Amino acid sequence: MSDSTDRITGHGGETHQITDADHPVLTTNHGVPVSDNQNQLKAGHRGPVLLEDEVYREKINHFDHERIPERIVHARGTGAHGYFECTQSLSDITRADLFQKKGQRTDVFVRFSTVAGGAGSVDNPRDVRGFAVKFYTREGNWDLVGNNIPIFFIQDAIKFPDLIHAAKMEADRGYPQAATAHDTFWDFISLMPETTHMAMWIMSDRTLPRSFATMEGFGIHTFRFVNGEGKSTFVKFHWKPKAGMASTIWDETVKVAGADPDFQRRDLFERIGRGDFPEWDLGVQLFDEEFANSQPYDVLDATKIIPEEVLPVRIIGKLVLDRYPDNFFAETEQVAFCPSHIVPGIDHSNDPLLQGRLFSYQDTQIKRLGTTNWHQLPINQAKGREGGCPYLNMQRDGHMQMQVPKGRANYEPNSLHLAGEIGGPREDPENGFKTFPSEEQGQKLRIRPESFADHYSQARLFWRSMDPAEQAHIASAFVFELSKVSLEHVRLATMANLRNVDEALAKRVADGLAMDLPDASPTSAPVIDMEPSPALRVIRGPLEKHTLEGRTVGILLADGSDAKDLQKLRDAVKKAGGHSITIAPKVGAVPLSDGTKLKADAQLFGQPSVTVDACAVLLAAEACAKLVKEGAAVQWVMDAFGHLKAIGHNPGAQALLDKAGVEPDDGVVELDAFVKAATKRYWDRESKVRTLA
Repeated sequence: MSDSTDRITGHGGETHQITDADHPVLTTNHGVPVSDNQNQLKAGHRGPVLLEDEVYREKINHFDHERIPERIVHARGTGAHGYFECTQSLSDITRADLFQKKGQRTDVFVRFSTVAGGAGSVDNPRDVRGFAVKFYTREGNWDLVGNNIPIFFIQDAIKFPDLIHAAKMEADRGYPQAATAHDTFWDFISLMPETTHMAMWIMSDRTLPRSFATMEGFGIHTFRFVNGEGKSTFVKFHWKPKAGMASTIWDETVKVAGADPDFQRRDLFERIGRGDFPEWDLGVQLFDEEFANSQPYDVLDATKIIPEEVLPVRIIGKLVLDRYPDNFFAETEQVAFCPSHIVPGIDHSNDPLLQGRLFSYQDTQIKRLGTTNWHQLPINQAKGREGGCPYLNMQRDGHMQMQVPKGRANYEPNSLHLAGEIGGPREDPENGFKTFPSEEQGQKLRIRPESFADHYSQARLFWRSMDPAEQAHIASAFVFELSKVSLEHVRLATMANLRNVDEALAKRVADGLAMDLPDASPTSAPVIDMEPSPALRVIRGPLEKHTLEGRTVGILLADGSDAKDLQKLRDAVKKAGGHSITIAPKVGAVPLSDGTKLKADAQLFGQPSVTVDACAVLLAAEACAKLVKEGAAVQWVMDAFGHLKAIGHNPGAQALLDKAGVEPDDGVVELDAFVKAATKRYWDRESKVRTLA
């Protein structure tokens, strides 16, 4: 409906939009119709505002309280709805309902996040990514709250506040935001040998994921499956991305953050919008006490992995995200995850980091959401039970109580049903949740088990498992981070720890800092050599996928670009499962070679090549002659080459490639060969474009 029929002008020329058949009546939170949403109630035309104006007071009071306290960690995040489908029954191993039947689907909500930065930071710092999944099962909600890295910094939850305080902005100056390249973080790391393995992971490409859809996820801890007969099996959870693993290069990452701070959440939104639904396989590592006891590490130690070559991952289901939230605040911001939320058939282990999380998360959600009734928010409600209320108990009242319980039965046992009243819910000894009855005995002690004492063997395993390109990235990341550390003794202590990981790594870092290597730090247990695990690689690893599916190709064009070549290229990209966007100096109307005009998807100055996965340059010679004088165009091609992306071009674009310093290789090809080249990164080019440690 046009503005002329749905709005009027007030005394001061302000716009009033009026309700009609297409627009419902605006009301207060209590349902009272509002007559004027543009002006406060005043004493006269120019008089003071009256305190009795309930419409204004309710509106401004709600606005004043719109922001709930952000999460201390994982504050910046985005999420999506979807489903989990069981593809292989585990009924012999667990009684958990969602794993009983092949083909059974369970609704989920997934939240991805960064750890260290605040809600107003950027999507893609060098940081761990949260990977939290809420399963709305028929027996209640199960929260699998993990990360995109299978281990953690610390072994005991009592150190978590110290870790986060050290990693966050420094307390006196309030910076750096969402970054670990500063004194206090590396001071903590250097003094805590148990963090060494995790330090290797966070310096790797794992903390620079290209998108949420191209990263793994892990449950981190060892959990238990319990079957119908009460038998326990240890389990570790793995999410394997269907799109394959892909990460960015550090220089690329920094430029992406500058070009688009919301890059990863935008990518998730757009993938779902165009039907490229992100998907992961759920895999499990299953083992018993005998296997656990045979390993040279403790499976309850959250700083350790079980290599996939030692214990293969068994795929049992898939996760598909197919709907973006209707409202970011109501769903993504208010969703609350707790590792303590498990369902019958799943149980916890004695991992001391997990045990601490079982208390911490529940306490945090009460503080953050302001009420013990946070489970009543729609995004957090149990939804899977058939018929009636999804949760039934004797808990009552509390701040923001949204239920209206009936009857007097707010306690049990009670006999009110004998008088014809509502008696309320009862225990279910047969089907209710039961904790696995493990044997526990010993003195009350504050002690770390000796089986947790080896802090370097798995860090060495990780380093030796990496592709040479990844090793160069890790060494260079250590050099960059430690170059930001002003305390020389902290640099030395970190390098002393690295000597226990690998002598060549420590030397590369020392050379990069122009410092002498210190003596190796003492170890609490012998460092052993474990067999390398190629499954840990991102580059040339088992999950590096040569494909265009779900990926974006940027096509740079300008006046006179060949219309037929453009259409042929876009069709080829689409056929390969990719998504293409056209980029031009001006977006409104780009005249093509056949006289037609194209409305470009993006402007050259606002869509740098770091925001796409592969680049094509389709230019007429005359337009190219102009663009070689445009810094943005030269940088667009230069960055594409420097960030190891495939570059397709027509003959008319050659002058721009020459200006940008692009050298011929397998990834710089003419348009006919571009789609095949665009399926992979060109790591062998990296030594030509940058110096690495």
